[in-house]
Amino acid sequence: MRVCDWPVPDQPRNRLLSQGPDGLADAELVAVCLGAGGGRNDVVAFARELLTRFGGLPGLLHADARALLRVPGLGPAKVAALKASMALAERCHGRNLARKVVCSNSSLVAGFLRHALGGLQRETFACLYLDTRHRMIAFEKLFYGSVDRACVYPREILKRVLAHNAAAVIFAHNHPSGIAEPSATDIEMTGELKSLLARLDVTVLDHVVVASGGEVSFAERELL
Repeated sequence: MRVCDWPVPDQPRNRLLSQGPDGLADAELVAVCLGAGGGRNDVVAFARELLTRFGGLPGLLHADARALLRVPGLGPAKVAALKASMALAERCHGRNLARKVVCSNSSLVAGFLRHALGGLQRETFACLYLDTRHRMIAFEKLFYGSVDRACVYPREILKRVLAHNAAAVIFAHNHPSGIAEPSATDIEMTGELKSLLARLDVTVLDHVVVASGGEVSFAERELL
């Protein structure tokens, strides 16, 4: 049965408008973005298939557009709708963060980084650039690697920090393995970056490791 054949009050779009998003499952929200089932009778069932295929909502929304376009029934319009929803959410998170004093909102920072990095399938190193009041100037994903490693180039980090005229930074990277525990290499590299940036009077406030199992803050662990 097609969703348009469901009782009108039960259709995901109408429930979203009347009740808000909290009452809808992930598959139903994805179905609203897709609009139609790509030749399938039931767009909600199609959305469930996509969530299973890409390992859940973060995996689907972070999936490369080329990978999505290879899925039968996912044409450019549907992929663009999914990517647009992700971009809007990232911008909303970023602008909320920019209005806050970052160092006093660790939960807000963790939520932003979880959204930005949590669903990525390869290790990615990113940086939050902050002003003198520790508000966000910009967020950049700087280096991409494999499923368990990303090469970090201090020279490039220094260039980007200077380009943004940042007074402080928060580093972040993800662990696609699902385990957020920092490695000895992570700790050593962070110490080296902290020393380099200190010569420029730039403070490293934190380094956050993001994984499906949670986040680890170097500052909270007293690893800085």
